[in-house]
Amino acid sequence: MSVRLEPSNLIPSFKSRGINLELSRIRNTITKMGNPCKAIPAIQIAGTNGKGSIACFLESCLIKAGINVGTTISPHLINWCERIRINGKMISQKEFRESIATVNSFSKEAQLTPFELVIASAFNYFSINKVELMILEVGLGGRLDATTVHPNRPLIAIAGIGLDHCEYLGKDLKNIAKEKAAVISPGSTVISSDQHPDVKEVLLNKANKQNAKIIWVQPLKKTWELGLPGEIQKENAAVAKGILEALPIIGLKIRPQDIQEGLASAKWPGRLQNAKWKDLPIVLDGAHNPHAIKQLSKERSTWENQNQGIHWIIGIQLQKDAPGMLRYLLKRLDIAWIVPVPNHQSWELQDLAKACPELSSQLHKADSFAKVLATLKLENKWPNPPPVITGSLYLIGDVLQKLKN
Repeated sequence: MSVRLEPSNLIPSFKSRGINLELSRIRNTITKMGNPCKAIPAIQIAGTNGKGSIACFLESCLIKAGINVGTTISPHLINWCERIRINGKMISQKEFRESIATVNSFSKEAQLTPFELVIASAFNYFSINKVELMILEVGLGGRLDATTVHPNRPLIAIAGIGLDHCEYLGKDLKNIAKEKAAVISPGSTVISSDQHPDVKEVLLNKANKQNAKIIWVQPLKKTWELGLPGEIQKENAAVAKGILEALPIIGLKIRPQDIQEGLASAKWPGRLQNAKWKDLPIVLDGAHNPHAIKQLSKERSTWENQNQGIHWIIGIQLQKDAPGMLRYLLKRLDIAWIVPVPNHQSWELQDLAKACPELSSQLHKADSFAKVLATLKLENKWPNPPPVITGSLYLIGDVLQKLKN
């Protein structure tokens, strides 16, 4: 009897292949494949936080405009197939298996990393389906990211840049910005949200060297209706709008009405998402570094009763700056329930208490988000604001999977 292979069985584990930043493996594989998609223009999205939201806004608007668009995102929340979409529809498991098999037939010696394998598979799938335009979300950094092998990237979107993945990209903001600014291709048009002065300097220098045009956009005004909640989305939507208004550069046009309707109808799970656990309200947000947590802390100021304290259910991967994240997040009456990130090494309560002794009385340990929620349910009154689960997109994906089952 044959065994049906799910997408997760076809992708090598990160433990075996890990993150190995260089372009020779995927470049050689793509060349052997005949460089699929080389003639198809791409919007590449770089930055620290907000890339997925910008991709979501772009995709929603382009679908409204009737433009055949292929999108790659990273990471996925539940299913690897989420990473490859055409016009918002995920690649089927059958098509995913076929595309992976095609790439593997050209890359037996290359030993592609999981991300490289998915990107090469996306190029193969988009080429077969003759998309008009691609949206490529950078996975990590930019200079050595697999999406950067695509030779036709005339439009570059830059989301907010902050400290994250310092073990790969550098210990300070300027070095991280240099890694991300490297995606700016010769003669491209770059749309960026406002940035820290150090980041802005790096982006301007790179754009000048590449004879690229850089346009800075301000957050959209309150009159714009957005499908994604949160103040930060006004900034992400402004970047998407700027990219869409630059489409004539590549011979495509979009009506203002399509932009307006697309921004309003955009949907993206795990970003200030209101959800239900046993018919009780919870909030899911994938903030996973100090830059994103700082924004989440700003968002809370708009919530009803937030000054009475919030129950945070938080799982943080071991390589992240968890002490910095907690110091941004926790106010005097807050409680942080420290839970593991499924299938990843995570910060534990005792280590966080040592690193943040001033917060130790507010930290509690739990085996899972479900156990925390069950404990809170036993109390007389459900918290208001509702409990917020955050700290890792992998944790959010696990929550969504369990809520779905």
